[in-house]
Amino acid sequence: MAQIDGPRLAARSRKTKQLIVFLHGFGANGDDLIALGRQWQPFMPDAAFVSPNAPEACVQAPGGRQWFGLTMRDPNERWAGVNKAAPALDAFLDAELERHGLDDSKLALVGFSQGTMMALHVGLRRARAPAALLGYSGELVGPEHLEELAARKTGKAPPILLVHGGEDEVIPPEALFMSAEALASANMPCQWHFSPALGHGIDASGLRHGGLFLAGAMRIRIDPALRAKM
Repeated sequence: MAQIDGPRLAARSRKTKQLIVFLHGFGANGDDLIALGRQWQPFMPDAAFVSPNAPEACVQAPGGRQWFGLTMRDPNERWAGVNKAAPALDAFLDAELERHGLDDSKLALVGFSQGTMMALHVGLRRARAPAALLGYSGELVGPEHLEELAARKTGKAPPILLVHGGEDEVIPPEALFMSAEALASANMPCQWHFSPALGHGIDASGLRHGGLFLAGAMRIRIDPALRAKM
């Protein structure tokens, strides 16, 4: 099993009480999302941020990484891919939580594109639900498997927020609504935010909504003066 690691931001307070893990998209790397942590640090002083590099090199993007390969020829490759990559990510999450002396109730997964696929797949299958799952420009892989997952899990599903752009040319915006509907049908309701003019990316509105969602899910009180600047 491949071991993964990536850039980190320590908690500003030096007393880590929450762990936020970024999962980058296909062909990117951990540096791609760690900057989001710098945006959220001012109102999450007790949160540590880490953005691991996916386990595989990406042939289509020299220097980039991938959680799993994509040929677009095999309709089952995404389901096979998330399952193949899950053990390495689970092991990484376990090690990071142990390092900080935390459990999953203090963990949030934040994904982008293929990273969202991983966040939803792994986050919904952890033995203990994370505090929050936040997915940008991605989708739920294998919605037909949610019913069996819901049947064997105990406790509530984690809070979920999905964010998508109406002009996304990589993962169609319909993926947001299909994912939300599948989750709701499996008694795993989620929130969603839609940016009509946004392509495959994260805009200021999505960044603000995501930050507020994480703070609420992790019970982080935001000073009103800082909230006004978000």
